[in-house]
Amino acid sequence: MASNLLVERLGAVAVLRFGAAPVNSLGADTRRALTEGVNAAVADSAVAAIVIAGQNGLFSAGADIKEFNTPAMFAAPTLHNVITAIENSPKPVVAAIEGTCLGGGLEVALGCHYRVALESAKLGLPEVKIGLLPGAGGTQRLPRLIGVENAINVILGGEPVPAKLFKGSPLLDAVVSDDLLGAAVKLATDKAAEVASGKPLPLARNGRVRDSNVEAILGFARTMVKAQYPNYPAPAKCLDAIEAAATQPFETGLATERRLFGELLISPESRALRHAFFAERAAAKIDDVPDSTPLRAVQSAAVIGAGTMGTGIAINFLNANIPVFLLEVGQDALDKGVARIQDTYAGQVKKGRLKPEDAQAKAALLTPTLSYEAIAGADIVIEAVFEDMAIKEKVFTTLDATMKPGAILATNTSTLDINTIAGVTKRPGDVIGTHFFSPANVMRLLEVVRGSATSKDVLATTMKLAKALKKTAVVSGVCDGFIGNRMIEQYSRQAFFMVDEGASPEEIDAAVEAFGFAMGPFRMSDLAGNDIGWHIRKRRYVEHPEITYSKLADRLCELGRFGQKTGAGWYDYKPGDRQAYSAPVVDELIRSYRATLPIKPRKIDATEIVDRLVYALVNEGAKILEEGIASRASDIDIVYLTGYGFPVWRGGPMCYADEVGLYAVMQRMEQLARNPYGDPGFWTPAPLIRKLALASGSFTSAGARS
Repeated sequence: MASNLLVERLGAVAVLRFGAAPVNSLGADTRRALTEGVNAAVADSAVAAIVIAGQNGLFSAGADIKEFNTPAMFAAPTLHNVITAIENSPKPVVAAIEGTCLGGGLEVALGCHYRVALESAKLGLPEVKIGLLPGAGGTQRLPRLIGVENAINVILGGEPVPAKLFKGSPLLDAVVSDDLLGAAVKLATDKAAEVASGKPLPLARNGRVRDSNVEAILGFARTMVKAQYPNYPAPAKCLDAIEAAATQPFETGLATERRLFGELLISPESRALRHAFFAERAAAKIDDVPDSTPLRAVQSAAVIGAGTMGTGIAINFLNANIPVFLLEVGQDALDKGVARIQDTYAGQVKKGRLKPEDAQAKAALLTPTLSYEAIAGADIVIEAVFEDMAIKEKVFTTLDATMKPGAILATNTSTLDINTIAGVTKRPGDVIGTHFFSPANVMRLLEVVRGSATSKDVLATTMKLAKALKKTAVVSGVCDGFIGNRMIEQYSRQAFFMVDEGASPEEIDAAVEAFGFAMGPFRMSDLAGNDIGWHIRKRRYVEHPEITYSKLADRLCELGRFGQKTGAGWYDYKPGDRQAYSAPVVDELIRSYRATLPIKPRKIDATEIVDRLVYALVNEGAKILEEGIASRASDIDIVYLTGYGFPVWRGGPMCYADEVGLYAVMQRMEQLARNPYGDPGFWTPAPLIRKLALASGSFTSAGARS
């Protein structure tokens, strides 16, 4: 038997174990081996029953993701063929479920005659998360076993559910605390005896939905889906498939499920979600840093700066149970930082997200200090001081003289040159950028900035640490702003230009939020702090005088309107209320500023607003790819999906451009270049866009960087 399936005999029971490490995925080879294994056991007169089990602590995580978007995904035997072989077995087939049992793995278990699970096992159908529905009978068999309402919760939730919650339901014939295989073999043996006496084998497909109020349950669910997932077709189609299970014969319902699955498979939303799924996994791979790269131990950390960002970074380490020093230059600032951390944990306790004793244990890992000598033994130190090169150079000179050999020296800079910072030390190979996003203890994104001298083991260690901190890490090369902020500058410039030309901040925010962004550029700027962008622009006026900017944002900052933290920015804010309110002061500022410009204000429609904002990201992203700042287009998409509120169902800016078609994108940029007030030179399509457009290529195709 193929290595994808391990076969053993326990008395008269054939035990078939998935063997496709590490997650027992159901790729083409495994499907073939499992079908052959079931058929061989059926043909063997010495076998009375069959147990299908996993190994290495789990049953099966479902489909082999490496086969997605390839012919192997649909190669025979399909998962339907596998399940048919199981259902047609005249001998009892028992699923022995441990660890995770997800997607196609659960659908295989649903096709078995009986199911036994460990209490600690988790079952789920996560397909909705990638814009699909369970396509191998999951929407038809599960409602027949646990009812429509419970099936909706499992299928639309997409999250693994503890097996013990199904104890006593028809889904699981037994839930055990230990000796899973023993329990499954005993059940298989007992059921074989019943079959021998003439008792038929139960099939989930032969059951019927017993809910008496199916129409009401589905009606409520559809209302909820319409409100919560207006841009996602998969949840609604999941409900359509579940309705088919309740109202149609099994084979008819199965055909409905297949049709709906096919419709979702080719939908742009599912393509985008699948792209994001694979992009996040690809981001962890670094071409010239093999998995075997030795890692440095990170058992303690230090953070320099106890402001909002520094304390947020410290909380990440505390949450990962890594002891952390928090260093400040003054006692008052240090006390405020410690209080901020304590308040964060107190809030989590109050909301029931954390037990008091757990909050105390995490807080006990924090050591506040005013002394660099106190942090000298930390394995990694992250600088989170003011975004000023002179200040950062001073900090790193001190760290170089203080930290132990082998310590990783990281900077949280959002724009500054890592190589310059590393250059003030005698160990530039130990220096790396770790750009956290605010609030640092909430936002998933971490830009890991690789300097020209950063050693491979430092990079590999930082990427592993990011995972321990539950961050999605993307590697960036060194440039002004790295990936995310370099692109968002072009996005913001276009937003400001459009206000100069006649649009209001409210109109621009509304248009891009209707497109799907979590918030528009002006609300985003108010949240981040308008003074941050002002500080960066002041530096760039000196370093890059050739770049044109609207001066409107500077005028706003001169009024002290820095955003939510001052209660006034592009919008007005009320104490304790993050809602943005129209600001008459800003309206007057815009009117007076426009009067100084040689521009006749015009109406700018939502289409132009969205195109200028999104394609500004795309054009700068293409340049970042050409320069090798990002390794792949999908890395850029992950930065924007996890750090900048780009709509997930659109897949990120580069994926969206591919979906539109790069030739159409190029044409639109050439059209936008005719506007003399939107920096026409910027709208010259990046050479990579022109090259790919003329070759009918895409950013996500192989070789898109070359």
